[in-house]
Amino acid sequence: MLDTLKNLFAALGEGDKSPDQFGPDDYRVAAAALLIHVMSVDGSDDAAEQNRLRTILQQQFLLDDEAADRLIAAATAADREAIDLYQFTSLLNRTLDEAGRLRIVEMMWEIVFADGKVNEFEDNVLWRAADLLHISAHDRIAMRRRVAGSAP
Repeated sequence: MLDTLKNLFAALGEGDKSPDQFGPDDYRVAAAALLIHVMSVDGSDDAAEQNRLRTILQQQFLLDDEAADRLIAAATAADREAIDLYQFTSLLNRTLDEAGRLRIVEMMWEIVFADGKVNEFEDNVLWRAADLLHISAHDRIAMRRRVAGSAP
């Protein structure tokens, strides 16, 4: 009986923190918003980029189709309302260790290379985001080369 009460209170205390609910302080929304921002900065988000975004989010965060749709919607809204990248990168800096932040930058490169080309706007966003995430230029460039080498 005591265990049942503990489980009930634990469930009540979690509120909207289930794995497929995405609040404003959820690092997954911040990460997805950066991916959406880099996807749209060149003025076109083609099917290859959209498919790659969905695949990355589902694999990275272990989401089904419905949860991925909700995350993309939350991240798209957050990106539209954002005035800069800092609100996303500051949350990611507080939440993730260096390996996690490196993975975010790598995912951004995967989005950029999904359509087979990099333009100066995408490159600039990656540079700024990596800098705000405290990722060195050496690591950013190494990831770019690695992702470019494995791009379709």
